[in-house]
Amino acid sequence: MPVCQTDIENFLRLAETNPVFDVRSPGEYTHAHIPGAHSLPIFSDEERKAIGTTYKQSSREKAIKEGLEFFGSRMKDLVEQAEAALRQELSNKKGGQKPKLLIHCWRGGMRSNAVAWLLDLYGFECYLLEGGYKSYRNLALQQFEKPIDLQLLGGYTGSGKTEVLEQLSAKGLPIIDLEKIAKHRGSAFGGIGQPEQPSQEMFENLLALELMQLSTQDTMFPVWVEDESQRIGKLNIPHAFWKIMRESPVHFLDIPFEERLKHILSGYQNLDKESLAEAITRIAKRLGPLETKTALAHLAENDFKSCFDILLQYYDKTYRKSLLNRENTDELLNKIPCLSVDTYANIEKLDICRLQSK
Repeated sequence: MPVCQTDIENFLRLAETNPVFDVRSPGEYTHAHIPGAHSLPIFSDEERKAIGTTYKQSSREKAIKEGLEFFGSRMKDLVEQAEAALRQELSNKKGGQKPKLLIHCWRGGMRSNAVAWLLDLYGFECYLLEGGYKSYRNLALQQFEKPIDLQLLGGYTGSGKTEVLEQLSAKGLPIIDLEKIAKHRGSAFGGIGQPEQPSQEMFENLLALELMQLSTQDTMFPVWVEDESQRIGKLNIPHAFWKIMRESPVHFLDIPFEERLKHILSGYQNLDKESLAEAITRIAKRLGPLETKTALAHLAENDFKSCFDILLQYYDKTYRKSLLNRENTDELLNKIPCLSVDTYANIEKLDICRLQSK
């Protein structure tokens, strides 16, 4: 069966039920890839660099011959790796047709064509992505420019916004959890206990895929997103999407300070003290020398309540400035008085039915 070429839109539709194989080098894949793709490198990072050097310093023909040496010795491994990934895919499914293999490299050039030829020869039905990974990147960047009906969930630190978002999702409402995608909870303490953050490019790829999936859903409901600063850990929310966020309604859960402090303590006081101290030190310039020294002293004495009392006051001040520093704040801001950090009670106060009917 001949290898089929397909555009990015159809490629992503096929990817919903078929495995994607990224044949770029491990370094390229690790930096960023199409979410869900398997890494099936035709060359190592060192081999790719050597071939590129030969291409620049000698000729295209010599570079191809050098690549063929590496490729020839790896043919069997590539087939077996594809089979192993396919078995895993099949084990996650019940019945259905035999999957197609979706293959791409950087631009849809020789690397993906070579692997597709090999796997087609072996007996797989293969589809090549026209334009390669670059076509996905271009499509991803376009998503941030598209209009979208966002409803922002606001509230000072410790308001339980993540839990509210999760419950909204459980109710079947569309959400985007930016902190989950970024693998970071947003403050200087947000990376403690979290896995390593993705690269900026990978963060954008993941966010773009969620936006694409939401755009294909048969729903007119608004999408709920937490009101974030533009920076989450080391990552930045794409500017175009951030601009839409700043122009969207903010439903602010107005919860008393002491209630939020109790909620913060229930999670953070069990974290590693050394990591907490390092996080406090990172914000020392903004927190102030006296407050930093006092917070660290309380932490050393295991007085978490006094320590986080200082920190929460600092974050309240920071968030308040960000909340009010937007155009048409009076029109966008909807303050919702809440007695405590109670997910279910506070969702009722959001009046979801009224918002959906608009």
